[in-house]
Amino acid sequence: MPISIFGFQALWSPYLIGLIAFLTVVYFLVTITWRKDFKVSEPLKKSEAIYFILGMIVLYIIKGSPIDLLGHIMFTMHMTQMAILLLLVPIFIIKGIPWWVWKVVVEAPVVRTIFKIFTKPLVGILGFTGLFSIYHLPAIFDTIKLNETFHGVFTMILFISALFMFWPLLNNIEGQHQMKNIHKLGYIASNAVLITPACALIIFASSPMYLTYSDSAMWLKAMELCVPASTLSGLTLSGPELFSSMDLLADQQVGGVLMKIIQEIIFGVLLFRIFRKWWDTERNSQKEITENALKEFQNRTRYQ
Repeated sequence: MPISIFGFQALWSPYLIGLIAFLTVVYFLVTITWRKDFKVSEPLKKSEAIYFILGMIVLYIIKGSPIDLLGHIMFTMHMTQMAILLLLVPIFIIKGIPWWVWKVVVEAPVVRTIFKIFTKPLVGILGFTGLFSIYHLPAIFDTIKLNETFHGVFTMILFISALFMFWPLLNNIEGQHQMKNIHKLGYIASNAVLITPACALIIFASSPMYLTYSDSAMWLKAMELCVPASTLSGLTLSGPELFSSMDLLADQQVGGVLMKIIQEIIFGVLLFRIFRKWWDTERNSQKEITENALKEFQNRTRYQ
């Protein structure tokens, strides 16, 4: 059965389009038009604008396009959506917002204390992996999926925890905690290890874990998170099997595998970039030491 039966609003989330357009306009007003009001002479970098726009585009694709609807139908799409939302979008947001904007945000009276506590490496990594694991416990997951308020609040908390987790790796603000490159490598590896049990639980389960995908009545109730109740009332639906040929257990297992694969790809790219930056720094430092030693030797030889 085609998903077009759920209507335009469920497929394309026009309200989210408006919100993302608003955030994008505000972003460029702050970073270009109002920049002088912050007494900042540094212009917006092209790379920052690209990162932010990519973040907004990817955010809309996974939360506003038919992918969001499919995430309520297929667990595979849900896990793909969560992986990109929590492991890719925060990177784009952190790198897309100029350091001086972040400085204003993180030094605000209340926010300063929150950032100081939750962006500590150990707190950040345990907070994110812990919340992710709790979210995917069957009882918690089904409860959240059946309540629009719980779903919105917990998703936002998860996203903020992902920002806190990535902050020690990516921020370049003076006064904020800066990790050494060797520590960054260990930090990423630890994150990959700590998130594995939650994925393994999903992958190696012997039966479908989530009633909001396996029980028809609960699945239909969960669909109200993205489909207007008036639209659902006019449809006769028995469950997600109407829209996918994959059985529930296979769908669940593939979802867990995809989550792990996407995580490994994103973390692998981060590891490569950090290692290359570390290598270049060490090489340049060694080159500078060698050049200074050579100059000193030449000066001594000249005087002799």
